[in-house]
Amino acid sequence: MAEKTVLPSDSDHTGRAFGDDELTLLREVIESGTLTSAKGTQVKDFERAFAARYDVPYARAVSSGTAACHTAIAAIDPEPGDEIITTSITDMGAIAPVLYQQAIPVFADVDPVSLNVTPVTIVSRITRRTRAIIATHLFGNPCDVIGIRAVADAFGIPVIEDCAQAYLATQAGRLVGTIGTIGAFSLQQGKHMTTGEGGITITSDRALARRMTLFSNKGWGYGDPTPDHYFLALNYRMTELQGAVARAQLRKLDGVVTRRRVAAARLTERLADLPGLTLPEPLRHCTHVYWRYPLIVDPTMIRGGADALGAALKAQGVFCGPRYIQKPAFLCQMFTERRTFGTSQYPWASRVRDGGTDVRYDPADYPNTMQGLERIVVLPWNESYTTDHVDFIADAVRAAVYGLLRQRATG
Repeated sequence: MAEKTVLPSDSDHTGRAFGDDELTLLREVIESGTLTSAKGTQVKDFERAFAARYDVPYARAVSSGTAACHTAIAAIDPEPGDEIITTSITDMGAIAPVLYQQAIPVFADVDPVSLNVTPVTIVSRITRRTRAIIATHLFGNPCDVIGIRAVADAFGIPVIEDCAQAYLATQAGRLVGTIGTIGAFSLQQGKHMTTGEGGITITSDRALARRMTLFSNKGWGYGDPTPDHYFLALNYRMTELQGAVARAQLRKLDGVVTRRRVAAARLTERLADLPGLTLPEPLRHCTHVYWRYPLIVDPTMIRGGADALGAALKAQGVFCGPRYIQKPAFLCQMFTERRTFGTSQYPWASRVRDGGTDVRYDPADYPNTMQGLERIVVLPWNESYTTDHVDFIADAVRAAVYGLLRQRATG
């Protein structure tokens, strides 16, 4: 009997590139006895190395991807009731920081295939209260951030790039994260490089870099001649233990991304002739780095659509994610009931109280978002996939698709 294929998983050692490099640096930390980055060297070394890899002058490491998003938004420093445009398909960790800064998320619809925001969907959401734009590179596929930056510049609006899933992705030869005003990255367990939890921001703007450093340090001016707590801020410092792992992980990043891309190219070749599926394809002059491998399923051809295909794949041992996040953030209870700070319904209520217009989220305004989430199946992906693993996934997808096509044909 043939041995059952089990795919490597990024939730454990089978799909993560950990080894002696991480252990060596962790030992240095433990033997030093200094675990706080305020006094240690590992995090500072990681920040310098990350900034150098992205060819920017400033990087600030923090405790999570959510903290990275929050630090970036806090650096922009919106006024209460200001609006920040973001994507309708994203993790809550990229949205909650907007609300914590008393700004109002305004969601832009997405391209129906990549599920990324576009310059066109963003420009339609800009108002006089727009303070920033967050451009998310979903699944490792760059959005048109150059086009988005052009729109933003016309209105004098900064762009924050959410690069949590897009390490070393490029547009027109430029690394995403360096095209906008600030780049924010996640080091969560399943990302291209990981410290379990963690994040980092980058920028070429000295004033924003200073504010991000202060914000993640409780507003305290470490090293200043007469330091003080200059403004309301949090402790988002990364630990030296995280910094040690991050340094080792960064050294492996280029190889990790290359292996993901090579494996993805093979899967694309194996699935290219299948009816009823749209495969991931980057924009012209962009490179996709495949945090995950998304499939868009045509329910008029494949019986049962994404849900049926996802169930068939899971039955074969491919533990995929039909519908990805299931529903857009604005349909989550936090938004529908506006459960933020006590019963205040802030920051939305503050706008109404001050005589401004309310912001409402109608699914009818996001047709591509709603259709995209209904049709997507997200395949697991990591750098440990071999040719055999990719072929196992390809065979499973082909069998599932043709099985569902036969069911439709026979009624």
